[in-house]
Amino acid sequence: MMAIVPCSERLARVRRRFASSLEDRILDTYAALPKLAGEGAAVMDIIARSYRRIHDIVGVGPTVGFSDTSRAARAVENVLLPAQSAGRGLNAEEIDRLKIALQALREVSRREMHSF
Repeated sequence: MMAIVPCSERLARVRRRFASSLEDRILDTYAALPKLAGEGAAVMDIIARSYRRIHDIVGVGPTVGFSDTSRAARAVENVLLPAQSAGRGLNAEEIDRLKIALQALREVSRREMHSF
């Protein structure tokens, strides 16, 4: 017979899994910074992967109780979106904005993780 897991327990597991992946997602995006400028298929691929990585935080965050993290991730996403949509790399100003938004995301996510 299969045990029924209460919804709150399942949500807690999903929340822990989400929280445990946040720092890696942010660090992966930091690591991609030098590769987000320029032209070509490789740059477009890195832009797209970075955008998806952050977009996942935006989408899942509120569902598992990370609303502030989701809002901070939206700011990162908003820097990446124009370049991704236009099929180009980030310019110097966008890279600077991305660094600031990533730092804010990191701080907010750490604060929110500690609240759980």
